[in-house]
Amino acid sequence: MTNYRWAVILTAALSMVAQAATAACYEDVGCTDSSRFDEAKLGRLASCDILFEMRNTVFKERGYCFKTPRAIEMFGNAGCRYDQIASVPLNDIERANVATITRLEASKQCTTNAAVPAGPIGGGSR
Repeated sequence: MTNYRWAVILTAALSMVAQAATAACYEDVGCTDSSRFDEAKLGRLASCDILFEMRNTVFKERGYCFKTPRAIEMFGNAGCRYDQIASVPLNDIERANVATITRLEASKQCTTNAAVPAGPIGGGSR
């Protein structure tokens, strides 16, 4: 096999690894982009701070530009692409996970400084 072919194969493999590595995965819960979170289990395991982190990690992974000091400090805005929450391209699992987290934040009466609105996905913008 020529060096060029190896380079193409290696580049494709690295690209697939890089894409797969973008999702955050949580022990006993799953990955943000490919595992539907179990609401009861997540509710037992996660504090309000962890829920805040998990919800906003989904948006960070997809390129949201954060507005609040807390989120900017936690996630930064390097490489962000979307100023409008409705423009952030979430897959069905990510959308479901954000909804699950949002329900848990409401049930736990979390009063964290929301980086991304805890309301319905595709709703208003920040």
